[in-house]
Amino acid sequence: MAIDFTLSPEQLQLQANAHAFAEKVLTPISEKLDAISDPSNAFYSTREAFREMAKAGFTKSFIPKVDGGFGFGLVDFAIASEELTRVDVNVPTTLLGSGLGLQPVIQFGDAAQRKFFLQPFVDDDDGALLASFAFTEAEGGANFDSNDAAAGVQTFAHRVGDEWIVTGQKHYTNNGTGWDGKGAHLYSVVCRTDPTKGARESLAVIMVPGDAAGVRIIDVYDKLGHRGVMTPRVHFESVHVPANHLIGRPGRGLEIVSGAFSWSGALIGAACVGVMRAAFEYALNFTKSERRLGSGPIIEHQNVGFMLADIKMRIEAARYLTWKSCHYLEQTGGHGEELAIMTKVYCSELAVQVVYDAMRLVGVESYTKKTPLERLLRNALVFPLYDGGNMGVRRRQLHALFSQPGYDPMLAAQGRTPS
Repeated sequence: MAIDFTLSPEQLQLQANAHAFAEKVLTPISEKLDAISDPSNAFYSTREAFREMAKAGFTKSFIPKVDGGFGFGLVDFAIASEELTRVDVNVPTTLLGSGLGLQPVIQFGDAAQRKFFLQPFVDDDDGALLASFAFTEAEGGANFDSNDAAAGVQTFAHRVGDEWIVTGQKHYTNNGTGWDGKGAHLYSVVCRTDPTKGARESLAVIMVPGDAAGVRIIDVYDKLGHRGVMTPRVHFESVHVPANHLIGRPGRGLEIVSGAFSWSGALIGAACVGVMRAAFEYALNFTKSERRLGSGPIIEHQNVGFMLADIKMRIEAARYLTWKSCHYLEQTGGHGEELAIMTKVYCSELAVQVVYDAMRLVGVESYTKKTPLERLLRNALVFPLYDGGNMGVRRRQLHALFSQPGYDPMLAAQGRTPS
């Protein structure tokens, strides 16, 4: 079969629609968020734009057709995401966070769980419901997979009759307040079911409704960038949920977390490409119009042209790695995680360098709020740090893959997975 990166007519239309939507709906968001000092109000100010995303079908695009959603392929989702994040990274991140929060159910839930947990989001045409992936412990998330019972995840669930009782403290829980400040509609809580056992035996994911007694919003973090993204600290204080809210079984949490983070990792590549595109396009237009006391536009200088060439090459490389990782993840039924992890690491760190290089082309003016570049840099800086930090989680994932007996470096390139 030939390797072909040509977009289909449907994908081109999706790209155009996402581009038009971003220009119309998201442009006002990107321009006003920095003027809102309170982080909660900044997030709440995006509500109307998220409502428009719901009306346009974006909020159910990642829900499979069999469950009543639109069932976008990952490559399609990446194509749309790039167009959205080129204009604004905040509202699309809320969408990505909701998708991440539902991935345990989508990927590993049984038929009854999929119906129960996904149907409310299918029926939500107003964008009123948000899901949240409650992963990071208040002490950190790097060693969540530790098999030392004294270490690792410190959120615990114990079984009492036909219920699980969940207790723990999480932070950086995207969407964790919901739109009303009282909690997300649904949390995927990463926990352990036995404090005497390590992750391989006890790590689990339990779905917790946001209106359950004992769910408390403790703090809302004020951030350098992503001003319109909600990342609160959430405590689960003896929260009772039915026993059938456990996804899979204890010990399968490692696989569930890996599957969820592979989905988000592949798509974060598209967000990084969108931000890089915005920086490149601004710098390109600047160099074509500015003389800076010279006799012609500064793009005529070789060093400017070479820097632009380097930036554009990085963007193209990041885009096609993103598409490849999305395709590979889907074609392998979610088992081809290697490229998704690489995409998250490579594209996130590249985005920071690209935006900074665009600032170097523009000069000191880029450090002021007269240009969008300072905002783009603030937004890009979190890419290597969130969604499983590149050092604490993602590179460790790759290290573990490489360490497996019989690891074949060509599997991902050939579209295969370990047998």
